[in-house]
Amino acid sequence: MGRTDVADGWREHRQSGGVVVDVQSGEMACTGLSMPHSPRVHNGTLYVLNSGQGEFGKVDLATGKFEPIAFIPGYLRGMSFINNFAVVATSKPRDGTFSGLALDDRLKKAGVEARCGISVIDLNTGDAVHWLRFDSIIEEMYDVAVLPGSTRPAALGFRTDEIRRVLSMPPGASGR
Repeated sequence: MGRTDVADGWREHRQSGGVVVDVQSGEMACTGLSMPHSPRVHNGTLYVLNSGQGEFGKVDLATGKFEPIAFIPGYLRGMSFINNFAVVATSKPRDGTFSGLALDDRLKKAGVEARCGISVIDLNTGDAVHWLRFDSIIEEMYDVAVLPGSTRPAALGFRTDEIRRVLSMPPGASGR
């Protein structure tokens, strides 16, 4: 999130102090980001979420510049890929940590509220071709994974009845 080794030091640089670091070389691959999240390499391209701006984009490794591909209304956190599509998770802003960011102004200008859900972005056009929005008690997503070949996926809570019918426990396990 920032160029500091002080606990919570990144909080003072949330607007534009975020970086992506090349772990092998120790060099900065990209700077000037707002709370970057989930850097991923897909088909030789480095993608990153510029979460404090609500932007999904890629990094031009030759220049170190972030290139926005799509604005997604929410705090972006979690990304996966399938073929030419990015699957991006969004959260509603948490008071304090996520407030006071450029994302607030972008949402206001777009006339929308932050959303919690999943967006599927076409990497060729930058368009959101599919989306799923959670309007109930779920307000934050932490990551998302694509499971190719799976059918009838479901989201289960640990305190719901469904989990007892879906998970298989060895004999004698309490499941608690």
